[in-house]
Amino acid sequence: MQGAYRIMNLFFYLQSALLGAGLAMDAFSVSLANGLIEPQMPRGRLCSIAGIYGFFQFTMPAIGWFLVRTAAERFEVFSQLVPYIALGLLSYIGGKMLMEGLRHMKEEVPTFTKALTWPVLLMQGIATSIDALSVGFTLADYDMYKALTASLVIGFVTFFLCVLALHLGRRFGTRFARHASLIGGIILIAIGLEIFIQHLI
Repeated sequence: MQGAYRIMNLFFYLQSALLGAGLAMDAFSVSLANGLIEPQMPRGRLCSIAGIYGFFQFTMPAIGWFLVRTAAERFEVFSQLVPYIALGLLSYIGGKMLMEGLRHMKEEVPTFTKALTWPVLLMQGIATSIDALSVGFTLADYDMYKALTASLVIGFVTFFLCVLALHLGRRFGTRFARHASLIGGIILIAIGLEIFIQHLI
């Protein structure tokens, strides 16, 4: 019994980490560009920028979970629609990322001139985490502890991926940005299918 619990717990963390990786691809791409803009970026500033993305990726799913749990408590029938909503939202977000990735494959590497001021970085953090608000709806089956834990995992994964992207951006520019959206889209669609199939079984 305890072994089964540990396996389920491990699966929960793995699924949250994969969800975080999928959601982080927009922030990953932007971080590559930011690294290109500031090739001499100090480590402290680098971690602060990655922290902004991680914070918003943690906050948005938590807000989405709170909103949907409030609705679910008032409308019990809503909980039966969660797997369909999860599949629809994650497929939509993932499909949009796939389309963006395919479009970027045909484009030349863009040039960036906008200075990385803190207001600009905050706007980037919000813009790259909006999708995570909708993903919070897919966590409706979780209690508050699991929802916050999943959101934290998503935030930490985003932080570490953005640190990596900023380092890569300083060295190689935005070559990897074209593939990041494709990878993120595939991950999100796969998780949506997994949630849907698991509820059917």
